[in-house]
Parts: sequence; structure tokens; C-alpha cells
Amino acid sequence: MSLWLSDFIRYLHTWPLLIYAATWVTLLTLTVAVASFSPEVAFIAAISPSSSFSQRCKTKSDGTFIRVPLDLPRDVICVSPHLFTNSYFDLIVPPIFAALIVAASAFVVQAMGLWEHDQTT
Repeated sequence: MSLWLSDFIRYLHTWPLLIYAATWVTLLTLTVAVASFSPEVAFIAAISPSSSFSQRCKTKSDGTFIRVPLDLPRDVICVSPHLFTNSYFDLIVPPIFAALIVAASAFVVQAMGLWEHDQTT
């Protein structure tokens, strides 16, 4: 009998604990998904054709400007497009953020003590 099958049979009596662990992992995964995708949904909503931010800036010069929202709902600032360029941080920050979220989720699961009964000495 293979090693993984014997481990599965040994843990068969711990179904409630496995269901509990699967529930927490699912909850943490959904939380990370909502936290990750909510800024993208907000961005898509802001650049949609019906949004006021997708309209042109009303300036006296004939140059092209980009509308950037401020803290208050109707306040915007118009800036030149050359200020929006890709940077080195655009490649580094998202993977680091994702790794931190996954590590924090793992520590939360460990802090809940899901496998505490297996670690007795």
C-alpha cells in the first residue's frame, strides 16, 4: 500500500477536521480574491464610457489631458499623459503583495490550530 493511501486511511476518522480546514481555506481564498479583484473592478467602472472620468478634460489649451479622481466624488485633476508611464515597481510590487497575502493566510490557518491534535508530543 502506498504511503499517501495509508496516510489517507489514518486520517479518515478526522473528516470533521478536514471539512473544517477546507472551509477555512475556502473562506481565506475568497477573501484574497475579493481583496485582489475589487481595485480592478473599481478601475473598470471608472474607465467605462458611462463614467464621468472617461470624458475629456475641459481645459483652455488644445492639449490632451487625463482625468484623475481625487478624494471627493466630483473632484478631478487633469494631468498630462506623459506623467503616466510604467515603472520598475509595477513589476515588483504585485508579486510581493500576493506572496504576503498568501503567507498571512497560512499563518491565520496555523493560528486557528487546525492540526493541533497531530502535534502533541
